[in-house]
Amino acid sequence: MLSTPAPSVPARRLAIVLITAVSVAYTVIALMYFRWGPGWGTVSALVMLAVVGTHHLNMRAALRGERSARFPLLVVLQAVATYLPDFLLPSGASAVAAPMLAGTLLVFLPLRWACALVGVAMAYEGFILWGGLDFAVVTAFYVVSVPTTGAMTYALVRLARTAEELARAREELADAAVLKERLRISRDLHDGLGRSLTAIALKGDLATRLLDREPGSARTEMGELVRVAREAAQDVRRVARGYRAMSLSGEVDRAAALLESSGVSCQAHLAAVTLPRPSEEALAWGVREAVTNVLRHSRATVCTITTSTGDGRARLEIANDGVPPGPGQAGGGLTGLAERAAQAGGSCAAAPTGDGGFLLAMEVPA
Repeated sequence: MLSTPAPSVPARRLAIVLITAVSVAYTVIALMYFRWGPGWGTVSALVMLAVVGTHHLNMRAALRGERSARFPLLVVLQAVATYLPDFLLPSGASAVAAPMLAGTLLVFLPLRWACALVGVAMAYEGFILWGGLDFAVVTAFYVVSVPTTGAMTYALVRLARTAEELARAREELADAAVLKERLRISRDLHDGLGRSLTAIALKGDLATRLLDREPGSARTEMGELVRVAREAAQDVRRVARGYRAMSLSGEVDRAAALLESSGVSCQAHLAAVTLPRPSEEALAWGVREAVTNVLRHSRATVCTITTSTGDGRARLEIANDGVPPGPGQAGGGLTGLAERAAQAGGSCAAAPTGDGGFLLAMEVPA
């Protein structure tokens, strides 16, 4: 199960600090602007408290990547708190709150609609603030502050959200890499050690049976058992290191020797062709898995291993007789083998032949 990634604290904290700094700056401007007349300071403070409060709630939800439970009510309230003071305070009072509203609109609304509304807000501020050429610079400042502050707020929110999405993606990639490595180790242990452990069990049983009547043969089988056990230890080390280089001809030779020592006649017919490393390793794993299944799950007397090439493909066929009656069930080994074939760009199929035999076929690029 994937773990929940921790939020991207630095990016979110930076966004909160900058948005708060902008809100405080506009609040200070507003309190300096609304100083005329008794009681106006209190009214302006209440107005800015309403603007900053609704803006804070909207931005907090945006930084979490969601909309407030009261959406769109909070956006409407922020708009009302922004423009209602124009009817209560001196004309142009909305100029210090409109930039924050622009940020909210750009964050929560589709961009085409948000940009249109920001344009309307710019035109409105320019209209009510215009007092002639003497005030052109001040008017331009407040008009331009609407889109620039809105764009900055939008960029900060997107920055924080993108940072959290990247952190989540990194966490998921790390979990996927761990899962992939676990699957590799599980598959390699099954495919690699399965044959070795089967061989150890068979040779141990054979040595036990030969111990009394043929001590020499029993000692030979015990020597073979020790050799196979050492190979199994090497397989474990290879799995731990992730090193799985295998030779098809070498694996066929080992499979033939194991089958012959277990009383199964083995016939190998290999095409003289050099295969790409991924293809050769996939076929080598196919030989190992097939021979393991022959020894474990059949009463085979004959097993044939054949490779051929054609149309840029290499084909491996491993057939055996002595399949016990009854429905078969695909195990993890064949599933892992199909995965290996797919990774090499090929395919794998295994099924009974109908005459008491079984055929495993793999095709990979040649």
